[in-house]
Amino acid sequence: MNKIYLNLLFIFFLITNQTMSEENIMILKLKDGDVKIELFEDVAPNHVKRIKKLAKSGKYDNVVFHRVIDGFMAQTGDVKFGKSDSDEFDLRRAGMGGSDLPDLKEEFNSLPHDRGTLSMARSTDPNSANSQFFICFKPAPFLDRQYTVFGKVIEGMEHVDKIKRGDENNNGAVTEPDKIISLKLL
Repeated sequence: MNKIYLNLLFIFFLITNQTMSEENIMILKLKDGDVKIELFEDVAPNHVKRIKKLAKSGKYDNVVFHRVIDGFMAQTGDVKFGKSDSDEFDLRRAGMGGSDLPDLKEEFNSLPHDRGTLSMARSTDPNSANSQFFICFKPAPFLDRQYTVFGKVIEGMEHVDKIKRGDENNNGAVTEPDKIISLKLL
């Protein structure tokens, strides 16, 4: 009887753990395929909350990767000027906008900027992150503890690797950029 009880308890914890972890899994749909992302709510709760809120409302859908530097990162998330199906879309200004929500206070943490890391973009003010984020192509330890890491690609990094690169002589600015088709919670 105790063995049955222990097995049922074990199954319950597996199911509960799976459910809780799915709350922090997102699917980034790109032209070449789906990218599965794990969000780190434990170390960047406010940034994760913001990403989820914007994604749930469809704000990231059709937002371009306006700055992509080979061997470094792909930046996106300008929901004001980078949303290609919006009246405010302006590729020249993409990277200068954000959401209508207030900027976030930094949540720098000890997670490294490794390949596949998602981190919030910001200005020189550490408390200026809003909606823009980037995905690292390679480790970027010089960013550690200076930008808020909030997630990591756990499947589909090969699709991120296919994002169109920008002009090396123009800070990675991309002409005819790829875009986020959708960003949704699992």
